[in-house]
Amino acid sequence: MTTPMLEGRTALITGASRGLGRALCEAFARHGARVAFTWTRDEAGALATREALRAAGALARDYRVSVLDSPGTAAMLKDLEGTLGPVDILVNNAGATQNLPLALLEEEDYDRVMDVNVKGAFLTAKAALRGMLRRKRGVVLNLGSLAGERMLDAPIHYCTSKAALRGMTESLAREVARYGLRVLCLAPGLLEDGLGRNLPEHRLNDYLHHCALGRVGTFREVAEFAAFLVSDMNSYMTGETIVMDGGV
Repeated sequence: MTTPMLEGRTALITGASRGLGRALCEAFARHGARVAFTWTRDEAGALATREALRAAGALARDYRVSVLDSPGTAAMLKDLEGTLGPVDILVNNAGATQNLPLALLEEEDYDRVMDVNVKGAFLTAKAALRGMLRRKRGVVLNLGSLAGERMLDAPIHYCTSKAALRGMTESLAREVARYGLRVLCLAPGLLEDGLGRNLPEHRLNDYLHHCALGRVGTFREVAEFAAFLVSDMNSYMTGETIVMDGGV
């Protein structure tokens, strides 16, 4: 019998009350991981993720904490280490966006997206890496976007924040490699919900026209690939941003 590729690992996934975050939780649990996830506002969604993990028989915990709350994150990690065990895998999935052109963007709109998408990933990674560095074991996966890799018709603050994650991934991967840690960035194209659902029809059709596979991706496809990326089956990859966009 094949051993699940994440068996014995504890994974922390931020922003997992719905969508891709929930799919990541479910995929990691299917592959044997103990799963903890965070959420902030969507209590009903968090309950649905919790029930999905429970139905799968997974050991799981959830925490209502913002990625911008450093003391809350530290308290969460302390509790998590005492319940599910030390974090082996961190997925920085929590994100924010607005489908607005530059002319309508206010400074606070820009700050909010950059704070959640970039500063939040930095703060959570910094907190989780303390334990990983001591144990010389761990993987950080940042969720980027095709919008941070290609010249697309997408909100400027969102594109900027996702491009920043690529730089963070490369720099951090170099810094922690001597401790045996890996850092990766996964950049999906349009998916079945989220930014893709809020696009005007003509922009979605234009994307599909340029996509070799002619469709948007599914959360499960991305989540299954993410599980492979953070597993030991992918132990010789770090510092990379992997684009998963159906061939745009």
